[in-house]
Amino acid sequence: MVRPATTEDVSAILALIRELAAYEHLTHACVATEELLRRHLFGADRAAEALVAEVDGAVVAYAIYFKTYSTFLALPGIYLEDIYVQVVHRRKGIGKAMLRELARIAVERGYGRVEWSVLDWNTPSIEFYKKLGAVPLDDWTMFRLTGEALKKFGV
Repeated sequence: MVRPATTEDVSAILALIRELAAYEHLTHACVATEELLRRHLFGADRAAEALVAEVDGAVVAYAIYFKTYSTFLALPGIYLEDIYVQVVHRRKGIGKAMLRELARIAVERGYGRVEWSVLDWNTPSIEFYKKLGAVPLDDWTMFRLTGEALKKFGV
């Protein structure tokens, strides 16, 4: 059911990314393209890895993740950028299987942790993650430099 994504999965992954953007009320921010996904997931400029889950031969879920580093642990880790399961396929163990595979990959590679962010209002996901044993980091605030602010500061 859960497997590493291939280049043949790019269009399905992009469709799921767009579903996630709609679910999170962020369609205006979703400018991903198949070309960019192909380049950064499978090309020479690979920045991330992806898992997909299939049901009856159709890709119904994805997880995109990348390597991080913890100075306190002095170990690499995995940052889960996105995990998304189509609504009709939720509560079937697919999300749990994908997170278990990420944990397995982290342990196999000798990494120290798997971490991710979740929107504050996404109570179903927060409760799901807590049931898995994940702990919210309430004392940390994420910052982002993007768009024009990034360009202006980076000059």
